[in-house]
Amino acid sequence: MAPEARIRVFLKTSATALCAGAVALSSFSLGAEAARRHYRSHHHHLPELPAAPARALPYPQLPLPFEIPGAQYLPLAWADVTGWSDDNHLAAYKTFRASCRPISAHTGTAEPKALGASLGEPCRVAKSLELTDDASAKTFFEENFAPLRISRLGEPDGFVTGYYEPVLEGSRTQTDVYNVPVYRRPSNLFVRGYKQDSVSLPNKGPVYRKIGRRKLVPYYDRAEIEDGKIAGRGLEIAWLKDPTDLLFAQIQGSARIKFDDGGTVRLNYDAYNGYPYTAVGRILIERGIIPKEEMSMQKIREWMAQTPDGARELRRQNRSYIFFREVNLSDKEEAVGAQGIPLTAGRSIAVDKSLHVYGTPFFIEGELPIDSERAKTPFHRLMIAQDTGSAIIGPARADLYFGAGADAGRVSGRLRHAMHFVMLVPKGLDPTPRAARLPVPDPRPSEKIAKLFPQTEPAKDPAKDTAKPAPAAVAQGKGETVAVADPIPLPVPRPVIEPVQEPRRPVKNRSHRQQ
Repeated sequence: MAPEARIRVFLKTSATALCAGAVALSSFSLGAEAARRHYRSHHHHLPELPAAPARALPYPQLPLPFEIPGAQYLPLAWADVTGWSDDNHLAAYKTFRASCRPISAHTGTAEPKALGASLGEPCRVAKSLELTDDASAKTFFEENFAPLRISRLGEPDGFVTGYYEPVLEGSRTQTDVYNVPVYRRPSNLFVRGYKQDSVSLPNKGPVYRKIGRRKLVPYYDRAEIEDGKIAGRGLEIAWLKDPTDLLFAQIQGSARIKFDDGGTVRLNYDAYNGYPYTAVGRILIERGIIPKEEMSMQKIREWMAQTPDGARELRRQNRSYIFFREVNLSDKEEAVGAQGIPLTAGRSIAVDKSLHVYGTPFFIEGELPIDSERAKTPFHRLMIAQDTGSAIIGPARADLYFGAGADAGRVSGRLRHAMHFVMLVPKGLDPTPRAARLPVPDPRPSEKIAKLFPQTEPAKDPAKDTAKPAPAAVAQGKGETVAVADPIPLPVPRPVIEPVQEPRRPVKNRSHRQQ
């Protein structure tokens, strides 16, 4: 046999032997692995460990000690409340006791707001006391309440305006002089969740009118009502001379109408037509008609009297319309607030009912133009929340009630001022000791553990980042400067190259056979 043939035979035999060995080794390893699995499953059961309990969240979902949406607050000491000792606390105490009557008589569902039913305990204490001096009244508030500075989130102060009860001339019947109707609530006005005969429907939310038995559509706005949409239906309580008088009575929410025969009718808010209130004074400021620093209710009246056509258009910018009800009050009694009790001039305020509870005391401090338009009269007075209004929105927003008549109207019409608000929180709801029961966060991990879990910043979009030049040197102290490196220039952006489109080659049409 030739040498080349012998070499080929040898290589062929060796390759066959190697393949056979590889097959044998793989079969052995597979069999060994199968044997090990069989042994584990039949002869060596590992103990089943119980599942680890779920780790509790570091911040359990516990109720906060005190929370008013959109508000910031700071606990104070009584000594830190500016002007606290200078107020007439006995007058505030009597107004608070008046609010306690409906609070103590409340038997429905608990208030879901921050104060909840916590005013019940101070009211029980006040009911048992017959205080006759200012010092005792001051002690009552200090022993039963804790002062809490409150304002809208991100703002240092609150904001106050004023309101009053207008006294107007009117007639029981329509005449050539008295031809502006004052309407009671129509029977086809409907608010979901309320009966049509409910007293004092809410002043926020949608309002409908019924067409037939089921169909509901938005109620008429001010322009439609002034144009006579509900006229002639026997809804007129009285008639006034001027539509401006009606507008301001609707803004204040109450009025006294005196008739030629000496009689008087007292009116209170009963319902509205579902449209949000638009401040006519703000429109005059935006149009440049009255400067902001000169704005007052008297200025609005003067402009409306001088421009009747403009007054009509301005009124209709405020699509909201108020309906009244007659109340059985004597001339000596004040208007009834939303809490259902007569207000106290100089002590009652209107607040945002969606955030606050009627009966809550607020100490309001600052300077107001009480004596004249340009006066800065110191004002530090404890006032009680007993009313609300559709324009009163926010945690530190109040409308101060000044009584009835022209003088009260002049004072209240001048108020649009920032003031300090201190809310008196019942001691049972004092957030300082209640916050001490909240759980503390988990301890901070050690440096060794922190290195095992490095915190990486999220990737930034380079297109949104803009380079800001840094100064060449930064002053460190008197006569010292610290050198700062110049900013690193950004790379030149890649040039945009438009792709060159090659001419398409003509394609010959080919006939295809259908399968």
